[in-house]
Amino acid sequence: MKFVTANDQLGSFVGLVSNDDNMVLPLGRTDLKRNGENQIPDTLLGCISQGNAFLDKAKSLAEWADLQSDENQYYLPIQSVELESPIPRPAKNIFCVGKNYAEHAIEMGSKDDIPEHIMVFTKAPTSVIGHNQTILPHHEVTSELDYEGELAVIIGKKGRRISKEEALDYVFGYTIVNDITARDLQAKHKQFFIGKSLDTSCPIGPWVVHSSVVKNPNQLNIQTAVNGEIRQNANTEQFIFPIEEIISILSKGMTLEAGDIIATGTPAGVGKGFNPPRYLKSGDEIKITVEKVGTLINKVGY
Repeated sequence: MKFVTANDQLGSFVGLVSNDDNMVLPLGRTDLKRNGENQIPDTLLGCISQGNAFLDKAKSLAEWADLQSDENQYYLPIQSVELESPIPRPAKNIFCVGKNYAEHAIEMGSKDDIPEHIMVFTKAPTSVIGHNQTILPHHEVTSELDYEGELAVIIGKKGRRISKEEALDYVFGYTIVNDITARDLQAKHKQFFIGKSLDTSCPIGPWVVHSSVVKNPNQLNIQTAVNGEIRQNANTEQFIFPIEEIISILSKGMTLEAGDIIATGTPAGVGKGFNPPRYLKSGDEIKITVEKVGTLINKVGY
């Protein structure tokens, strides 16, 4: 199952994407047509918080819509709606794992930069945008805007001191994050937050794929292309810290909650890693594809 937050002329809704990715079922509107009332939360964050009850309701609504004589009265062409970030306004900062691929750590410095312990920073919720939405170039504050394609984890339920063996049971699903970074601000301020949190610097999407679809998140191909040129091409089996370990370490003394987003790190091939660096320019298109998850596309504005 793939869940979106989308907009059309009737407003924002949580939707279930069809198996061919061409159609989307507005769950709340379908619930209203079927039962005379809408029991679907207005946000995907609210839906995730309901746990299995939401999943069962979504399955039931899709099965009912599919059995109707004219199912097209319930489904919308996905091209006819605007996809927001699946969680347009996260409840807290996005957790981000730094240098989680050895080759990326090396391209950013040397072998000495491969971490022994997990590196974590965050991005502000105000940085989030969705699929096909525009990345602001922020010419007034940066000349070194960079891309980072990443698999992201969406936590499905509250937990603390989560063991590695149980960690994946706490995952609702997976999506894609483009961890847009102002490298000059990152260097200037000697930390990551400002350079990682510019408005529109966290494209997320296009949807959240439920965890039941992704049997092994530590073995997925990930690829980033800029204007059609492949820049990053790796597999999550190259993680230094696999997802189970990330969740376990984060939760040792900190409570993770439903809807929390964890970006798991980017492979080698970022703009800063080239000689000379190849930073983003106005008009550039960044296309990130993660196996079993989907493709996130955004362009840099002018």
